[in-house]
Amino acid sequence: MNKRVEIALNEQIRKEASSSQYYLAMASWAENNGLNGTAKFMYAHSDEERFHMLKLIKFVNERGGKAEIPSVEQPPKDFDHLEKVFELLLEHEISVTESINELVDICLQEKDYTTHNFVQWYVSEQLEEEALARSVLDKLRLIGGDKGGMYMFDRDLETAAAAKDTSGTNP
Repeated sequence: MNKRVEIALNEQIRKEASSSQYYLAMASWAENNGLNGTAKFMYAHSDEERFHMLKLIKFVNERGGKAEIPSVEQPPKDFDHLEKVFELLLEHEISVTESINELVDICLQEKDYTTHNFVQWYVSEQLEEEALARSVLDKLRLIGGDKGGMYMFDRDLETAAAAKDTSGTNP
């Protein structure tokens, strides 16, 4: 495996591991604040990010590289309010998209078309992740401070997370 590509893939492994922990912290915060639907959504998202990391680890090892299992920074423990959680989620997903784009660029520079092809799955996944974060944030902004709307929002997230679990799309 090309060393420069291997280093970039290991950096992406670290970012996916950090993402999983970040969403786990958001899930715990939501659960402690009575937002069980949001917590379920975030727990599922944390699992998905871990799946992304595992997929990268297996790819690196199968290609003859050496995947590095990273330590991660402590994620935040508290958040100001639910809208802030989803603002941070969107910012985070945008930074992951930038990282994936850098990885694509490195693959092209190094003429590693096999890895380039593999990484295209992540490119598509990031489009979905950003769109989902924007959609959820838009709904929260529409609700504003309406408690009934917040209740429905949280219930809808729980229903969506449960549907994803039963469809088999969640690892």
